Amino acid sequence: MRNRESLIRLHKFQVDEKRRKVAELELMLAEFRQRERDLEAQVQEEQRKAGISDVAHFAYPMFAKSVIRRRENILESIEGIERQLESAKEELAGAFRELKKYELLEGSRKRKIRKETMRIEQAELDEIALTIHRRH
Repeated sequence: MRNRESLIRLHKFQVDEKRRKVAELELMLAEFRQRERDLEAQVQEEQRKAGISDVAHFAYPMFAKSVIRRRENILESIEGIERQLESAKEELAGAFRELKKYELLEGSRKRKIRKETMRIEQAELDEIALTIHRRH
């Protein structure tokens, strides 16, 4: 019985760890998306100031070009984080299924014990009632 409870605690810990990892990745993803939006706004502002939106134009602002490169790097990072997040969510789902399996097995075992205890108690009560009935 102790081993089953320890096993359930271990799986709960694993589920909690995987939840934390998913939450961290979601937060990181949100931060990177905000950075990407900020960089996009900077590019738009630079283009507006220069009056040039064609990146190939000879007078296109160098700052805007560097921001575009940073934004592209952020987008690549976002893709990597999204892949990590998807993987982390799959791991979380697997850990949760494993935890539920052990919890269901333990619940089933406890129900069987309770049912057997109730059967034994009922048999004892029936025996007492039968004894009382025979005396009268």
